[in-house]
Amino acid sequence: MTAESTVYRAERVWTLDAERPRAEALAVRDGRLLAVGTLAEARAAAGPEAREVDLGRATVVPGLVDAHAHIHGLGKSLTTVRLEKAPSVEDVLQRLAKAPASSFQGDWLLGKGWDQNEWPGAAFPGRNDLDARFPATPVFLMRVDHHAAWVNGEALRRAGITRDTPDPPGGRILKGANGEPTGVLVDNAMDVVEAAIPAPTREQLETRLRAALERCAQVGLTGVHDAGMDLQAFRTLQAWDAAGTLPLRVYAMAAGQGEQRHAYLEQGPWQGRHLSMRSVKFLADGALGSRGAALHDDYSDEPGQRGLLLLSPEELEARAQAFMARGFQVCIHAIGDRANTLVVDVLLRGAERTGTQALRHRVEHAQILRLEDIRRLGAAGLVASVQPTHATSDMPWAETRLGRERLKGAYAWRTLKDSGAHLALGSDFPIENPDVLAGLYAARTRQDAKGWPEGGWYPEERLSAAEALEGFTVGPAWASFEEARRGRLKPGLDADFVALSEDPLEGPAAALVDARVLATVVAGAEVFRAAG
Repeated sequence: MTAESTVYRAERVWTLDAERPRAEALAVRDGRLLAVGTLAEARAAAGPEAREVDLGRATVVPGLVDAHAHIHGLGKSLTTVRLEKAPSVEDVLQRLAKAPASSFQGDWLLGKGWDQNEWPGAAFPGRNDLDARFPATPVFLMRVDHHAAWVNGEALRRAGITRDTPDPPGGRILKGANGEPTGVLVDNAMDVVEAAIPAPTREQLETRLRAALERCAQVGLTGVHDAGMDLQAFRTLQAWDAAGTLPLRVYAMAAGQGEQRHAYLEQGPWQGRHLSMRSVKFLADGALGSRGAALHDDYSDEPGQRGLLLLSPEELEARAQAFMARGFQVCIHAIGDRANTLVVDVLLRGAERTGTQALRHRVEHAQILRLEDIRRLGAAGLVASVQPTHATSDMPWAETRLGRERLKGAYAWRTLKDSGAHLALGSDFPIENPDVLAGLYAARTRQDAKGWPEGGWYPEERLSAAEALEGFTVGPAWASFEEARRGRLKPGLDADFVALSEDPLEGPAAALVDARVLATVVAGAEVFRAAG
């Protein structure tokens, strides 16, 4: 035995291994678990010269994984103007006035996180407020859901958008009664302006990625499924992985929406040490908050509007089958019920035609579904990659958008699981906070941090404590073909685990609101340790 062996001891270790669900110590060497059991068993496996780490009263669980998130987006959110929870347009303008230098990409001022639902009147903003403060500086502000942007007149001018510019396919350029663009762009219309923004420098990109990965480790994530990674970010992480400096495990989905998909198709599935890419992500529709989610029937609060399909059904099917034939797992974003009907059709038909049912194709979000589509999704054993905190963020206004009848199949985790779907839980950060403990709490309670509403929002769709924990461990492992290596704590598996201040299985759900991550371990290496 060598000094490279380490024994971790804690008040309790939940293994999620049915043969031995609880332990008190782990023995680790060379990135793998040598033993999981009593302290005596761990010490015997590690040898007399092993280092010993006493985690005190902590609860240890298998490595927590966010099954749907955006690493570069989180890094960008952490380093540009943050507009989350801004209560008014004026507050947004005040934050922009104090923008740090890192908020500029070229001479463009960038920000992210505004949500008109938080403002008096809940109406979309306009360009005039931005023009008054920033007449010559182009401003691009991403909505909290990343499916709408608020820009000023200079940004529109540089992008060549005028009153005569038509809506692009799958997008909307909002215009006022006078026909002039208001400054709000929905879904594919954002691309027209984003094309005019200079690319981030290499230094900017690396700073953002490092900030995001550090934040992930702090909140207890040992891995992230990145839902649509651009090529520049992927190449950067490839270099870090080859050098052994990538701290977390990243299951990257190729960005299938733009022209970069051709490079990914040519490369094919790829596997590194901590980084892999064997999946692709497409967008079928927009988001509910910006009324871009594609619905079968009109929005309850905007008659005549049914949302947007971001690719034609024919193009989505063609792209999906091309990647399936190349050996990629296909993951498709679907929020609205019309989008989910389309996506289930595309995945089932494509898997049959290409013979790729074993590739565990995924519906990303699976947010609003007709009950018959839930049954089809579950019967096929597709992955439902869902985000618990989306429900608790959207619940104050979701019924206004959809009405009560459509909510019967919305954010329906219990119904999805009971149908036979494989649940993989995530946050969709930076749209939501990356705090995985908040996700565990929302999955169990369907309440906000203050305990509202009493009893939970549509509480019949709650998950049990064990199901919630499995959703962030076992579920993502299965959804990324790693169930033989991760998701549980068993001898021979990867030494990925997290130490928490509260017990997420037997402790009260409310304790998760103020719980802390004490340590995050990936492949036996501590990538985060709380002070004190």
